Amino acid sequence: MNLKKKAMLIAAALMASALLGGCGQAKIGYIDAERVIKEAPQIKALDEEGSQKYKEAVEEAEKKLQENQNLSQEEAQKAQMDVQRKLQGINQSYALQMRQKLDVALGEISRAEKLDAVVQNAPDQPTAVTGCIDITDKTIEKLQ
Repeated sequence: MNLKKKAMLIAAALMASALLGGCGQAKIGYIDAERVIKEAPQIKALDEEGSQKYKEAVEEAEKKLQENQNLSQEEAQKAQMDVQRKLQGINQSYALQMRQKLDVALGEISRAEKLDAVVQNAPDQPTAVTGCIDITDKTIEKLQ
């Protein structure tokens, strides 16, 4: 999975878990998801493991294709669909694991900081505005 895709998945997780308070001024935290992916050991380990599994699956598929060059068109299409399903399953599995770990960490930080919402604030696509609290470092620390 590429970094932008992972950041988008994390952003979706953040938006799904964000709850705005109904009264008064909302207290909003933000994270830089790309930094969390790069620097949080638990997330980075899952990212690397998922990338390795993905690479192995691609190599295995290429090897099978080379061994079975006499497949009919129908068999080749079936094999291609099987590979696509396997790769998609790997991506979904690791994205879910990263999201779950991030949700737990953000939930704990949100309760401790009494935040009403947490959003992603990437340098190239800022979401947070003045008055928001950067919890990126706390998130990375929580995911040691």
